[in-house]
Amino acid sequence: MTLRPFDILIAEDNEDDILLIREAFETVNMTNRVAVVRDGAEAMAYLRGEGPFSQCPLPGMVLLDINMPKKTGLEVLEEIKSDPRFRALPVVILTVSEREEDIVRSFEQGACSYIRKPVTFTRFIAVVKEFELYWTLVSKVPMLKR
Repeated sequence: MTLRPFDILIAEDNEDDILLIREAFETVNMTNRVAVVRDGAEAMAYLRGEGPFSQCPLPGMVLLDINMPKKTGLEVLEEIKSDPRFRALPVVILTVSEREEDIVRSFEQGACSYIRKPVTFTRFIAVVKEFELYWTLVSKVPMLKR
């Protein structure tokens, strides 16, 4: 079976977390191309192919932090799921928040998963390995077009 890697958009404003995510992906040899935006407004501009993102491909998945400037992750999630072009796009919440209301709201608004950011790099590597196995071997990701 040939695995088809898909592009991943990471919406994260914390530089340390961005570095951690990139290092974890490299450590487990993920073949997915990764793009990073640092706030909620940039995330939506990227998905819409606006401005500096006009030549960027539509990702196959979004990893979305909740606590971001300009637009929160939950506001971005709501916009993604209310737009027919992006409604089928898998959105995984990747955040430090353990608040039950954030978890409930994320799923109510259409997130397909909610992952709490692990504190240690070793634990984060384990989470990324599980993430990769699930999204490459078990689940299918739609290939959407703008």
